[in-house]
Amino acid sequence: MDYSQLAQTILKQIGGKENVRSVGHCATRLRFELVDESKADTAALKAVKGVMGVVSSGGQYQIIIGSDVACVYQPLSAMIGAGTTAAAAAKNEKIGSKIIGTIAGIFTPLISAVIAGGMLKAVLSLLTVFSLLDPSTQSYAILSLISDAPFYFLPFLVAFTASKKFNTNTIISMSLAGVLLYPTLATLGGETGQVFFFGIPVVSATYSSSVIPIILTVWVQSYLEKLFEKIWKPIRSILKPTLTLLVLAPAMLIAIGPLGTWCGNLLAAGLQWINAVVPWLPAVIMGAFSPLIIMAGMHYSLIPLAISQATTLGYITIDLPGMLAANIAQGAAALCVAIKTKSANLKEVATSSGLTAVLGITEPAMYGVNLRLKRPFIGVMIGGAIGGLVAGLLGLRCYAPGSPGLASMALFIGGEEPIANLTKALITVAVAFVAAFVATWILGFEDETEAFSEKNDKLAMSEAVVSGKMNAAQICSPLNGKIVPLSEVNDPTFAEEILGKGVAIIPSDGHLVSPVKGKVIQIFETLHAVSLVSDDGVEVLLHVGLDTVKLNGQFFKAHVKNGDSVQIGTPLVDFDVDGIKSEGYDVVTPVVITNSMEYGDVLTVNDGEVQAGNTIIKTIA
Repeated sequence: MDYSQLAQTILKQIGGKENVRSVGHCATRLRFELVDESKADTAALKAVKGVMGVVSSGGQYQIIIGSDVACVYQPLSAMIGAGTTAAAAAKNEKIGSKIIGTIAGIFTPLISAVIAGGMLKAVLSLLTVFSLLDPSTQSYAILSLISDAPFYFLPFLVAFTASKKFNTNTIISMSLAGVLLYPTLATLGGETGQVFFFGIPVVSATYSSSVIPIILTVWVQSYLEKLFEKIWKPIRSILKPTLTLLVLAPAMLIAIGPLGTWCGNLLAAGLQWINAVVPWLPAVIMGAFSPLIIMAGMHYSLIPLAISQATTLGYITIDLPGMLAANIAQGAAALCVAIKTKSANLKEVATSSGLTAVLGITEPAMYGVNLRLKRPFIGVMIGGAIGGLVAGLLGLRCYAPGSPGLASMALFIGGEEPIANLTKALITVAVAFVAAFVATWILGFEDETEAFSEKNDKLAMSEAVVSGKMNAAQICSPLNGKIVPLSEVNDPTFAEEILGKGVAIIPSDGHLVSPVKGKVIQIFETLHAVSLVSDDGVEVLLHVGLDTVKLNGQFFKAHVKNGDSVQIGTPLVDFDVDGIKSEGYDVVTPVVITNSMEYGDVLTVNDGEVQAGNTIIKTIA
């Protein structure tokens, strides 16, 4: 392969050297910080021979090359030279896109929990609508709390993934989420509702199901931890987490957390004034922005306003008509994605979450599909705004509180002309659905690709047979620990098998040994990854932890060098598990067969707890 030509092609497709703020590489990927990511032609890059995939993660634009990455990096870095200045990069940075991208990255790992809770909520709604389950029974209550749990405790889940995104201490991040959800906090003010911390007022707020407060808190935590990193090393491990929790938790309760409540109160006052002057406009605002309002936890401030309307007027116009349009738009955008995508996995997720969204349960579609893919989320806001405009102009009224959707259309039956009002609701549904679907179709999205299709697997098998590669080989465990599927690794490069098939191991100690008899192809300067080739021709990549390249060799000690011959069990690298975790990194270690396509199949032959030297993978010709 002509690595210089490949480097030149990559540089052209990412927008030229003027678009590069910095570039580095790890065991398998070129890691770019781009001035303007929109200038990179991701689709064209994925089609380039020698590029195995493209990932945008953690503020980096990562191009997956494989074990030859260093060969591409050398001519590439020479072509780029000094690159551009940070000031020029900052000038062209698209803040809005970066914020949405960060939020999407935080929510991507939560998709399974959100979808599970959303599906259960949808099933409960249908069981209630068709009178198959009485809401007053304990069985309903238990099923309800099971479906609510992923949403009620969402701050915990978000704290976990945000800590990975911002490189903070995960346990401290989750402890801060625990402060937000601590039961005593809600009742601390007693009858007066007033709470003070050393004379400073603490706003009474509800943080269950909220996401923005904990994201902002973990973001601030990332800077605090860097500040406390300057503490004298012998006492740093004790004082760093202690001071982070002691300083940040009160700040979170006093200032960071209540931002959503303050903004919500301001929004409620504004909507009340607008409703008196331009009655149809609140539905437009809620149709367009209710997803963002809910994410920030600002919707709690609208509840008293809606209840006041319901008790004084007998109906609600200020939020629920617009939210009906927004909910339907979420479902329409997700279903549009389901139709357009070529990814079987994305099609499955988008179909199920889209259907639950039009029923009124939007979180799976919002977090699992639309926000994750970015542009469909814009389609949601467009469709919601248009649907909200129709609802406002028609004078749609809601006669009971609830989550508006097809499963709860009974909320819109009431008043002197119940059927007429229901008809208005159905018109709103139709307009919001069509508008969001069309907007999403026009805006498009960056489709997910299947790393290895069944067709490619069969082709690889055929080629192996034709070429006489009938050998089978065994790969042993390089670690003591617990085996987990690659699909559970919180990195799409490994989870989607872009580099090849294999397994991952959660290590119980820090001793990495050779899983094969063969030779060390490359041990990377940062010592976090080792590439080997067995005497049977199997190419194996061992990657200790996720994003551990950023540690620059800290906590690692090598026992081999490039070109060394190894036996099964030969010590390769020792690493400090606790030290790596203390810096906020996941130590899960993928074991990947990087030439998987040369074999008919790569089988995992062990699971659960393993010892170094146990057979864990077999390649089948």
